[in-house]
Amino acid sequence: MNELLMGNEAIAAGALAAGVSLVAGYPGTPSTEVLETVAKRKPDGVYVEWSVNEKAAMEVAAGAAYAGARSLVTMKQVGLNVASDPLMCVNYIGIKGGMVVFVADDPGPISSQTEQDTRHFGQYAKIPVFDASSPEEAFEMIQEAFDFSEEHGTPVIFRATTRVCHSCASIDVPVFISPAPAEGFVKDSRWVIFPRLSFESKKRLEAREPKLAELFAAYKRNTVTGHGRIGIACGGVSYAYVMEAIAGREEEFTVFKVATPYPFPTKLAAEFLDGVETCLVIEELDSVLEDALTYMKGNLEIRKEIKGKRDGSVPCAGELSAEIVDGILEKLFGMPRRIQTPAFDDMPSIPVRPPVLCAGCPHRASFYAVKKAMAGKKAVFCGDIGCYTLGNAAPLDMVDTCLCMGAGITIAQGLNHADKASVNFAFVGDSTFFASGITGVVNAVYNQADMILIVLDNSTTAMTGHQPHPGIGRTMMGEVSAAVSIENVLKGIGLEFVRTVDPLDYTKSVEVIKEAAALKGVRAVIFKSPCIAIVKSGAPLAVDSAKCVGCAKCIRELGCPALSFSEKKAVIDETLCNGCGLCAKICPTGCIGREEA
Repeated sequence: MNELLMGNEAIAAGALAAGVSLVAGYPGTPSTEVLETVAKRKPDGVYVEWSVNEKAAMEVAAGAAYAGARSLVTMKQVGLNVASDPLMCVNYIGIKGGMVVFVADDPGPISSQTEQDTRHFGQYAKIPVFDASSPEEAFEMIQEAFDFSEEHGTPVIFRATTRVCHSCASIDVPVFISPAPAEGFVKDSRWVIFPRLSFESKKRLEAREPKLAELFAAYKRNTVTGHGRIGIACGGVSYAYVMEAIAGREEEFTVFKVATPYPFPTKLAAEFLDGVETCLVIEELDSVLEDALTYMKGNLEIRKEIKGKRDGSVPCAGELSAEIVDGILEKLFGMPRRIQTPAFDDMPSIPVRPPVLCAGCPHRASFYAVKKAMAGKKAVFCGDIGCYTLGNAAPLDMVDTCLCMGAGITIAQGLNHADKASVNFAFVGDSTFFASGITGVVNAVYNQADMILIVLDNSTTAMTGHQPHPGIGRTMMGEVSAAVSIENVLKGIGLEFVRTVDPLDYTKSVEVIKEAAALKGVRAVIFKSPCIAIVKSGAPLAVDSAKCVGCAKCIRELGCPALSFSEKKAVIDETLCNGCGLCAKICPTGCIGREEA
């Protein structure tokens, strides 16, 4: 059946068509929809899970591949850092069933901490990399990646970038059938990694690289097209940008499309360079193809100029586009622009909307309670990755540090050891607590840190689309499981002060924080209230304009998008208000309340 699919949906469909048996991953934009689509469309016999983090997902997938099943593990580019330990080792061990590591890179970055290029990981770990240029190609390429992985007994990385993941295309989707049963695990010393085995495996990996490069030189998705004097080397979504930019003048170009950046298809690349006068490399994000071509031309003594990111011809950061490529061609080769950006001079400017916590978000109440409880005291607020990172914005100003998932807990410990005069807080969400926060708390207890852990428990993985996690009691397979209690985990680790409070109970929340701040050691407060996108607090509130004195305290201190100021009076937008009631609790005149029915 022909369907319009998002790139991530096409990748999922391709994996199911390839006979994948197990899919594990951790949510993160722009990768999340792959696993969710598999869960929706899978036939009987396919197992799917949101793992506690990417490392766990990688190891679950490796176990299935050891037993001969085809497995897929999904994550975004920064998640690959978390999974890098098993990734670096599993290639030394090898696999039996096809194993594909899907990683979504995020140029921009649009929703990530870094602009990390996964192609480097392929070279670093000596794992073959497939790089899709469109949803249509991704659907077919991932099937070929599974076949390649299984044939050569190696995991492979399947890379896509945001515009491939989230663009749409028409795909002929087959009827999915249950995967064939796996052979099962066969005991063999090969599955146990030892230094001597690793030594031999390293030699094997080095020896296979030129052989795989020969295979990739003949791979049908690595192509050289055209006979123009100007060569353009590109891969991934950059190929689509290039083809759009040169449309109508193709005869002036020779295009080298690289679908497998590692091992680099050297033989085909040499043929490409031999046929052009000069070469321009267009790629997101880093100069991976450019460096490979430069290294190759040096080895083969090819005297051709290569332009790209290294000499500043191509932007070194951010997304590319057909318009950007068009501009590069104009600047380097004097070619007239073919892509005209439409003028909108007569259009009104788009209003700026900074990122903000949702109206009624319980995190706002949590931050505000801590802020008020610590007023006048020296305190540092260490944040983490999630919706609650938005607590850094005015007027809350409650995120002083943010590095990577789980880091707030351990950064607070480092600050404490260096600055004893400050009360150090670490904020972490419930999903992040399970993903990468527990070890930091264990470290704090073991090393006798002095810090206050604030767990913002909104009963979901809100930032990436409300996926389940161990604290919810529901799996991706739809099964009910025992919910893991964060309170019990903390007490089991050794914390003596653990309090759970509803952050929308403002008075109690401030009281509990003051109690925690008066103590020493590792103590924890769990602010537990469901995400407003899942459970609405209640009917919208309204302002009694006769009582409102225009102090604007509710607006100045909370920053709720439902609150505004008009004619020197506070106003609540009932279409945005979720009735959390926090503004009513802090209003000095009591002018905010629920309208009478």
